Parts: sequence; C-alpha cells; structure tokens
Amino acid sequence: MKKRRFKGGEIPTSSMADIAFLLLIFFLVTTTIDTDKGLGIILPAEGTEIEVKKDNILNCLINSQGKVLLGGDPIRIKDISKEVRRRIAENDKLIISVKAHEKAKYSDYISVIDQLKMANAKRISIAESD
Repeated sequence: MKKRRFKGGEIPTSSMADIAFLLLIFFLVTTTIDTDKGLGIILPAEGTEIEVKKDNILNCLINSQGKVLLGGDPIRIKDISKEVRRRIAENDKLIISVKAHEKAKYSDYISVIDQLKMANAKRISIAESD
C-alpha cells in the first residue's frame, strides 16, 4: 500500500483579477465625494448701484493682525454678534459693510461673517480692499 502525502489545499487564483476589478468598479460607483459649499451669499446683479444714507451703513474693518473695528470702535470678534444685533434693533435698515485688509487671514474674515450671520444681519456688503 502506498501512502499518500497531503499537499495542502490551494486557493484558485485564476479569477482574482476579475474580482478585484469588480470591487474597484463597485466602490467607484457607490462612493460620493463631498464638495465644499463655501459661503452662502446671494450677490446682486452686476451694475446695480443703490444710494444709501450714511446713517444706515455700519463699517466693519479687519486689519492684517485680525483686529476688528466696528463703526470705528475696536471690538473682539466674539462680541460682534451681540453688538450688531443691538444696532439692528435700533435701525432695521442697517447695512454692515465688511472690508478686510489684503493680508488679513481668511479665518478671521470667515469668523466675522459668521458673527454677522449669528446676529441675523441680512444686509451685508462686502467692500473691496484698496
């Protein structure tokens, strides 16, 4: 009688490339890619200019160090929401004009815009820096 030697089981690899290809296609089809939304700001039509009284404009200036002037007075970024809410209660036609220095950090600019949104400021003007 001959003794048989057990060689062990083998995994068939002939269809591995097909399986890998199908998995790749499956994940490409089912994966969604998130895109940045950016700031949700509705811009007016090009060329429209409206005359506004000086009393209805509140200037918000951001310098290169991230310091903010609101109506000419220095203010901390976290206090902007409360102050703007108070001023809007006094004047419901108030327009906040935001102007940032060209070397101001983007994060400071976004923080100021977020504070204005938290104050329910609906009229925000983004001024060009000189």
